[in-house]
Amino acid sequence: MTVPVPALAPLTPGATRVLDAASRLFYEHGIHAVGVDTIAEAAGVTKKTLYDRFGSKEALVVSYLQHRDARWRAHVADHLARVPKPGTARILTVFDAAISWSDENSPKGCSAINARAEIGDGHDGHPVFPEVARQKAWLLELFVSLCREAGVADAESMAQSMMLLYEGAIVTVGMETFTQPFEVAKRLAGRMLEQELS
Repeated sequence: MTVPVPALAPLTPGATRVLDAASRLFYEHGIHAVGVDTIAEAAGVTKKTLYDRFGSKEALVVSYLQHRDARWRAHVADHLARVPKPGTARILTVFDAAISWSDENSPKGCSAINARAEIGDGHDGHPVFPEVARQKAWLLELFVSLCREAGVADAESMAQSMMLLYEGAIVTVGMETFTQPFEVAKRLAGRMLEQELS
């Protein structure tokens, strides 16, 4: 992977409690709706501890996104390790990982997309933006790598198609437009790959 993935520094017990509480509250209620007083109370720490460990609410939001992403990347890696042979099945494993991740971890959709939407325009310098962009670039590059391994002639174009199916599915999860969107996306992805590799 050429997309740089940040190294996560070890957390003190107090910082872990803050991050756990913030992660739950940010995802369930939204970033703007949750203040540092609420996070500190839920974590059983003082606001001073929160600021000592993270510096600002913005930095805590970025840490929340980075730690969720690290868990997701580990989840994907675990699934890919079960399908080591390059090919269609290995590419589709990313969708399998999303299916097994989604119900428990992302019932409201993608935390990165939700955060980006919440911050909105007019905050170009907000640290959430580059973190969200990095996460999406990492996933696209993963799809490119898997498509190249599988022998797809235009790996970049196919990876973009896989990414669109994935992103459409995760947004549909959050919107609850219809059930099992990742299963639908996986079926469509499989058909596209079969046509390309047959």
